[in-house]
Amino acid sequence: MNLCIENIGQLVTVAAQGKRVKIGTEMRELHIHTNASLLIENGIITGIGGMELKAPDGMDVIDAEGKVVLPGFVDSHTHLVFAGSRENEFALRAEGKSYQQIAETGGGILSTMQATRDATKRDLYKSGERRLNEMLRNGTTTVEIKSGYGLSPEAEMKILEVISDLKRDHFVTIVATFLGAHAFPPEYAENKQSYVERICDYMLPYVAEKKLAMFVDVFCEKGYFDLKMTEQIILEAKRLGVIPKLHADQLSAMGATELGAKHHAISVDHLEQTNEQGIAALKNSDTIATVLPGCSLFLNHSYAPARALIDAGIPLAVATDFNPGSQMCSSMQMMLTLACTQMRMTPEEAITAATLNGAAALGMSGSVGSIEIGKQADVVLYDAVDFRTIPYHYGINHARKIVKNGVLLDF
Repeated sequence: MNLCIENIGQLVTVAAQGKRVKIGTEMRELHIHTNASLLIENGIITGIGGMELKAPDGMDVIDAEGKVVLPGFVDSHTHLVFAGSRENEFALRAEGKSYQQIAETGGGILSTMQATRDATKRDLYKSGERRLNEMLRNGTTTVEIKSGYGLSPEAEMKILEVISDLKRDHFVTIVATFLGAHAFPPEYAENKQSYVERICDYMLPYVAEKKLAMFVDVFCEKGYFDLKMTEQIILEAKRLGVIPKLHADQLSAMGATELGAKHHAISVDHLEQTNEQGIAALKNSDTIATVLPGCSLFLNHSYAPARALIDAGIPLAVATDFNPGSQMCSSMQMMLTLACTQMRMTPEEAITAATLNGAAALGMSGSVGSIEIGKQADVVLYDAVDFRTIPYHYGINHARKIVKNGVLLDF
């Protein structure tokens, strides 16, 4: 589809100008064009200019009516494919129970594990499709989806196959991550190392051979996968050509961030408890720090030190962590609000973190995450005349038109 978007009040390009990621004060540089036009041909951005840039004869035209256009959001950390729900745990937390206490009594990840094991692929596909549609309506055009609610070879592969089917069928660009190391299943409760061996000797080789995931992730945390287990999984993944990510420093600072930086993980995610040692390790690495403010809000936990990370020159991304237990909000618009109000990020930094830097956390910033000539035409028109309205007027969906791969979607 060839398309021209005219009369754009603010074209917020987040231009990378050849860089993979933005750091420090660069995160505030959005490269905004006013009274702008945008040309798209065969799904690729081919022209950015002022009102003098006109659509060639026969090209479809959208009048932006002076409103804001942004790159599609890149949500680089989600657990979108699962069955069941956990409203009961939400109620228990309201009564003062902690996430850890609920998990110790059979709730948490293991509760979703059983529902997901029992679900059919069709059930998981349908619920995943519905959630992706909602994300897309809110401006997310690229999303990472993790496995991790099966915790057995059969169930984990079922989830990854559903993710693969969604990737084939859905408008949203999808990147898969294997998170077999999300928790220990009941059948391995008394022999946790055997489950690690099962991941390394069977699951990871199968994932790599079938190309079911680009990344591997591990929940490195006290009571879950310790540093030795995590390193064993990372090393095997790297040997097989699967790129590591990590759940790091969510509940405690036990060295997970440092481990991720040591092994060149593409990102370390959560970081609510990251300390000076973790920040120093990231500063001397090429690993991206991904913060998840929605999880802190939902669990009433502390927030990751985003301000300190940015000021240290560490590339920072913002994602939803959408999942049934600790973060049931899929709106990246809401994450912008939380980043600004709770993590002391500026609106400009939050937008960069939710677009270009999120794309870099998936190794995709060369093709998505900014509006630049030669990049994929994933752009969103918002019902606002100032981009700062999006995080400022929170709790509603400001997105009005979604252009994905150059196609104006109608759904």
